[in-house]
Parts: sequence; structure tokens; C-alpha cells
Amino acid sequence: MEELSVPSHPNLLVGYGTRDDAGVYKISDNLALIQTLDFFTPIVDDPYYFGQIAAANALSDVYAMGGRPLLCMNIVCFPIKEMPKDVLKKILKGGLDKICEAGAILVGGHSVEDKEIKYGLSVTGVVHPDRIITNAGAQLGDALVLTKPIGTGIIATATKGNIASKEAIETLIRVCSTLNAKASAIALKYDVHALTDVTGFGLVGHLLEMANASNKEIEIFVEDVPIIPEALEYASMGFIPAGTYANRSFCSCSVDIADGISPPLLDLMFDAQTSGGLIVSLPKDQARSYLKELHKDGIIDAAIIGQVVANRFGGRIRLLPKG
Repeated sequence: MEELSVPSHPNLLVGYGTRDDAGVYKISDNLALIQTLDFFTPIVDDPYYFGQIAAANALSDVYAMGGRPLLCMNIVCFPIKEMPKDVLKKILKGGLDKICEAGAILVGGHSVEDKEIKYGLSVTGVVHPDRIITNAGAQLGDALVLTKPIGTGIIATATKGNIASKEAIETLIRVCSTLNAKASAIALKYDVHALTDVTGFGLVGHLLEMANASNKEIEIFVEDVPIIPEALEYASMGFIPAGTYANRSFCSCSVDIADGISPPLLDLMFDAQTSGGLIVSLPKDQARSYLKELHKDGIIDAAIIGQVVANRFGGRIRLLPKG
């Protein structure tokens, strides 16, 4: 995008400048539109659950801006001549069920014939212009809450290698297909300063985007980060997706790593996620209350994982074993 001359507009409240989760355009003093899209190849074998996961992943960007999804359009690539139509129907049914759960409406979409299956959504959401939450507002002294466990990329890789257990795959599906709707709605009751979700850039990658956009230094206590238990085992066995290595390489110049962190645990901090949880930056004295509400509402894996410790132009992340 840096090489493109993209025109701005006074009503464009959030563009690509901060690498935020979605774009936001002001329609009136009381209404702004959130626009996003996302699609990818299957990470599970079951087409219905793949549809659910892909839809939840796309919808998450709206929740990560503090908004509410309104309209959705399917994005489909499918080898219609080589694969039964029933597979496509199950993918679309999974996506539709998740759209309905979100209270949004499916209004159409577009499909192309492709040798590789891909599915996702274009999503339009709404938010009050004064209540947008971006990844650029983290403040000194904030605590950071993560609402879902990490490790889905490693488990998906172990699944492709026929190593993942049935229980691990079930956990992968549960985590990835869970909407971030509740976590976002509860967060909006507090003085949230910054918000984003964890997807392909991994936990550290998305935290670094927040640190960069906010010009802050962030400490993460890796032993406090919620992790899908089997993911640590599979990481120890070497089931690391290529995206995880790419994330670590990209972030390396802006991340300080303390001694005493095991290599598999460190790999998990950069693990490329699908439909991950929200990272919520809010005052430290409100974080415990937020966490208590999340646990009470069934979001039991949520945890406080770090804090904003300094002003730092360009942003920086410090990974420490524990607080």
C-alpha cells in the first residue's frame, strides 16, 4: 500500500494507515460504516465447520472496531467440476449459520471456479462515529487482556500431518468458530483504549501493530498467555506453520526476548492464528472486572497477558517469562 497513492477523504475515519482491522467511513453524526473482508483455504476437513470458522474470522474484524455486523456477502472459490456440490453447500451452510448467530444478514456474494477451495465474507458493520475503537489508543499503564487461547495454527498444521488428536481438533473448531461478539460487547462497558484481534500475524505481530500505532512499549508475560494445551506438545514436535516463521522474522527488529523462555513457547507467541481472540487494552484497575465478566459469561480462557509500560516511538514488544 505504501507504493500506492490512495486518496483520502474527510469522512474516512479509519483507513489503512494504522493497519487496523477494518476501514470506517462516517455517514452521519450518529452513524459510521465498518468495511472488511477475509477469506482463506480450509484449516479443518469438515466443510460445515470450515464455513463457520471462515465466517467467524471475517466477522471478527467488525467486533475488533467496537461495532456490530450488519450485512455479509459470500466470497467463494470452488473446484465445481472435481468436487461434489454437497461440499459447497455445507461450507455455505456453516457460514450462514454463523452470520445468523451474529445477527447479520447475508445479501449475496460472488463465486469463481478454482482448483483450491477458498471461502470467506465481505462484511459491513455499523458503529457510532464517537465510539470507534482502533488499535492506536493504548495508554501508559494499561493492562492487556486476551480473550481466546492461541495455538490454532500449530494444531492445524498437526492436523494436516495426521498427528492432532480428536480432542485437539475439536478444541481448534470450538475456539475458531466462536464469535468475538460477547467479548466485544462486554469490553464496550469499560474504558477501552485500544482493541484488535489475533489472526495471521500471530499474537506478537498484532500486539506490535498496536504498539506501533500507539507509540508504546508493551510487555507480554508469555507464561500468562492462554494456550491450547496440545499446541505446546505439537510445537515441541516441530509442527510449526510457515507463517509462524515469517511472523517471527518480520517482528524480530522490534521484539526483545528475555532469557528463560522455551523455544516451543516462543514459537507459539508468533503462531499464525485463524479467528483468534480480541486483545483489549484498558486501565489496569478495570482489567480484573472485565476478566471476571468474561469468565462469568463463559469466556473462560480469557487472561491478562501483559501491560503497556512506556512511551516508545515506533512501538516495541518485550517478551518476559512471567510478571
